[in-house]
Amino acid sequence: MGVDCVVVDDRVTEGGELTEQTHDWYAQDEKGNVWYFGEDSKECENGKVKSTEGSGRPARMGQAGHNHAGAPKVGEPYYQEYYEGEAEDKARALKLDGSAKVPYGSFDNVLVTREWTPLERNIAEHKYYAPGIGNVLEVAVKRPQERLKLVDAKHG
Repeated sequence: MGVDCVVVDDRVTEGGELTEQTHDWYAQDEKGNVWYFGEDSKECENGKVKSTEGSGRPARMGQAGHNHAGAPKVGEPYYQEYYEGEAEDKARALKLDGSAKVPYGSFDNVLVTREWTPLERNIAEHKYYAPGIGNVLEVAVKRPQERLKLVDAKHG
């Protein structure tokens, strides 16, 4: 789509074993809005790629997702990703002045969101976005009960 993006390397491990690795593409516009431009997702099992389902770029999916606004307003829902019947991720800002403590550090002035998809009604999570870092904490508020914490970040 001709937009320069930051690539986030997101890795999920269980018991020290890599179970998922995703490269997500994000860009920020002049108003501070963060846009989601797709992902390259690999689910792994026993050290081998099991599935790439969920991978896609907005050029193929139809449009970029509005990950979050530069000046978010508490309570306003928005789509983060939309591809009818496949990816209908939504979010709503819960608070703008949250805090989070994770292995990587402690953060104030954190944006806290509730994120869900109408395609999976039994799943919802609260995500914590720290200024200058991004997503530092995810807490499942519906099944499955998970808690993901930022342990490392490299800037380059």
